[in-house]
Amino acid sequence: MAEKEKLRLDKYLWSIRLYKTRTAAAAACDTGKVKFNGSAAKAAKAVGIDDEYEVKTEAKRWLIKVTGLLHNRVAYSEAIKYYTDITPAEELQRIQYQAASFHTGKRPSKIGRPTKKERRELDDYLND
Repeated sequence: MAEKEKLRLDKYLWSIRLYKTRTAAAAACDTGKVKFNGSAAKAAKAVGIDDEYEVKTEAKRWLIKVTGLLHNRVAYSEAIKYYTDITPAEELQRIQYQAASFHTGKRPSKIGRPTKKERRELDDYLND
């Protein structure tokens, strides 16, 4: 049973769905995007209950507390039971602000270049 309680950090981050692949989770650990007690955590580090990790993903900087060990990848609704998101409110507000100001690159409707119908109406108006 003691062998079953050991769980690698990269496997844990993959199983709780913070990273899409285990390779991506291991790469994040190797590049210093996962921290334990303020210092970079290696992919092979054993995860323990009540450990707190700071994890940077593309979308968000997570601060998570381990509440259970999950050895296999499961549905998101099940995976969220194995960690607690303790991300500070300031970080959540920053993410919300970024999402609100996100620009897709498409022009707003009714602004800019005229449609074919509007172009014809303009030509008729100018030619009269």
